[in-house]
Amino acid sequence: MSGLAKFLLQKGFEVSGSDISDSKYVQEVKKLGAKVYLKHDADNVPDDCTVIVSTAIKASNPEVIRAKELKLKIWHRSDLLVEIAKHERYFIGFSGTHGKTTTSGLCAYVMEKAGYKPSYVVGGIIPELNSNSNATNEKYFIAELDESDGTIVKYSANLVVVNNLEPDHLDFYKNGLDSILETFEKFISNIRPDGIILANTDNDGVKRLVKYFTKHELVNNARFITYSIGGNTDYSAKNINYTESYTDFDIYYKGEFMTNLKICLKGVHNVYNSLAVWASLHQSGIDMELVNPHFATFIGMGRRFQKVGEFNGISVYDDYAHHPTEIKATLSASKAFKNKNVIAVFQPHRYTRLQNLWNEFMTAFSDVNRIVVTDVYAASEEPIDGINSAAFTNELKEKLDIPCENLTGDMHEVAKKLLPTLNPGDVVIGLGAGTITNLGKELLSLSEAKV
Repeated sequence: MSGLAKFLLQKGFEVSGSDISDSKYVQEVKKLGAKVYLKHDADNVPDDCTVIVSTAIKASNPEVIRAKELKLKIWHRSDLLVEIAKHERYFIGFSGTHGKTTTSGLCAYVMEKAGYKPSYVVGGIIPELNSNSNATNEKYFIAELDESDGTIVKYSANLVVVNNLEPDHLDFYKNGLDSILETFEKFISNIRPDGIILANTDNDGVKRLVKYFTKHELVNNARFITYSIGGNTDYSAKNINYTESYTDFDIYYKGEFMTNLKICLKGVHNVYNSLAVWASLHQSGIDMELVNPHFATFIGMGRRFQKVGEFNGISVYDDYAHHPTEIKATLSASKAFKNKNVIAVFQPHRYTRLQNLWNEFMTAFSDVNRIVVTDVYAASEEPIDGINSAAFTNELKEKLDIPCENLTGDMHEVAKKLLPTLNPGDVVIGLGAGTITNLGKELLSLSEAKV
């Protein structure tokens, strides 16, 4: 929402809005001239405006009620992004269950560094650029396209990247992957004339999507371009070399060597992410010699394996991973910490997700030395009987030969209980989409208080 607000402000629109608390995002839009209220209230709504809401905003919100009384237009945030994209000449959209924020952010970053000055709206702050959106009058527009609420079907891009498709957001997608695939079939059918769908066919869900369109004709002369690691696809990453400080690999296109790409991101999932971005730019007519060097300087998006603190020889990382596949990918990348004691601190996000993916979560934590599970972050959901952190931890203990424990309380309490058990050389990785992001700050604050 803050990215969309910034985009409009840069285009000269008058913007006001509200949030429940102050934050760096609030401060950034205020600096650009937005009027921000730190409370949802009917009096905040101007008499002559379009009201933009996210999926999190309920019909009972006082500002929504007031907007209806005034007969104002009420748009979902996706409607605004659709309207913005309509006016952009070449639209690159990044989609899939995982990797959208990293791929869209990396794409915007390397293009900006190469001097292309793209417009973009992405789901996180891009390091060094220190922004999640930018409005220019140049050719290229980059956006992260969210599938969580089905609104992805509204978009029409020139090039779509489909990173992967797996069961998630099962409160919305009642039939799991089948429902997600139906949504993506509609989304792909809206592609612009001569559009390209860049598909990761190492992923079973994406493979099913491609197979569907081998039986059903693609519209507007669109075509699939495939990518993989080491496979017989249009784009392929080969000869991957992992080190503690960087990863490099060779990129092949239709069997021909194109370049050796160096990245400082960890994990095989970031090889996929970087290959997807490289291929999308290559297909979009970008001068790859200009962008190639900048892949090595991208340190990752905020909350993606982000180092947030170090004290007494203990390193603390923060990661947004809240789906079993994302957790596996992050913890697999932690193997780069050779001879270190790695502690995963997991905050389950939503009771429904924990319930629906319970068995998948059980197999997500194999690459660590110790597991700590905090209370569930409800995200406005009501508790579900039998679905809680204590029960989850007890089952983890039975299934894994790794020390597991449940630490209750808010993040200050969790940090207070965790800190005395840490030793120099430990690596703590916070995992989740909720208040777990505050763990590093709390540990650092408590360690300083002890000095």
